[in-house]
Formats: sequence, structure tokens, C-alpha cells
Amino acid sequence: MQPLKQLADSLRRLADREHCVFAASDLAAAVPGCGHLAGVLSRATKAGLLKRVCRGIYLYPVPDYPTGHLLFHAAARLRAGEFNYISLETVLSEAGVISQIPMNWISIMTSGRSHVVDCGDYGHIEFVHTAQRPDDVSRELTYDPDRRLWRASVRQALRDMRATRRSLELVDEEAARELV
Repeated sequence: MQPLKQLADSLRRLADREHCVFAASDLAAAVPGCGHLAGVLSRATKAGLLKRVCRGIYLYPVPDYPTGHLLFHAAARLRAGEFNYISLETVLSEAGVISQIPMNWISIMTSGRSHVVDCGDYGHIEFVHTAQRPDDVSRELTYDPDRRLWRASVRQALRDMRATRRSLELVDEEAARELV
């Protein structure tokens, strides 16, 4: 069987609304023995079978996929081996503590290195390094199953803003006091 057809068959059988964002290494298992995975993924993208989100991350389009969560799902796949949690302006804007809403930009605290990942039309993922260990912040985190990542409390997001020397000019102190 041709590798592209083998990949398509595997994705049709296995992918669903909950499992449709894949790292290239995930897709390698669908075409075992294929020595040119990059070529297969390139052809799959050109054929419309997959959509490239960013380097090494692909979306298999399924009906009813919550595209508003795509950047979070991509972040979870990109840094699957690291300690990560949603924080900074992302948490504060959703809680109404800052007035501006970052459009197509999410901020993730990570035990890995700091880096901004360009996801083209989908937006950007900003990974910000933290030396904090999970035990240090566990009481301030809750798991967000829709986004598949841990999420900081407003209190922790404000601590992270200070620790990373981010501007606090947009923070509504009164709203922050109510939530902390």
C-alpha cells in the first residue's frame, strides 16, 4: 500500500474530535517502514488530508473540532515532555484582569526554553521559561481538559507576570484584588 493511502486510512480509522492534532512522530507510526516521512507529510498537506499548524504539528480536519483550542492543543503536543501551564496575559485577559485580549496569541509557562512558535494563520504560541517546579505551584494550577493543559490561577499568573518582568500597566488592580 502507498504510504499516503496508508496514512489516510489510519487517520480515518483513528482520528476523532478529541484526537486530531498530531506531532510528526505520532504520524510516523501510521506509516511504519516509510523512510521519507517528511515527503509523505508534505504530500498529505498538499492533498488536503492534513493541515500544517507549525513545524512538526499537523491537524487532521474533523467535523466539530473546536478550532479555538488549536493553539493550546499544539502547545501540548510541542512540549509534551515538559512541565507547562497556561499563564500570563492569556489567563489574565480571560479573567478580565487586563482589558486587552491577545488575538491568536497564547502564553505558556514551561520548564523548557523560552521560544515563540509561529503557527501561521492560526497565531503564535509563546513559551516562557520558568524554573518553578510542579510542587512549587501545584496549589495554584487546575487542569483544563478542553485545552489539555494545566492553567494558572489569577494569583499565579500575576506572580508569573512579575517574575518574568512583564508590563503590569494593563492590569486592573481592583479586578485582580477581587479574584485573588
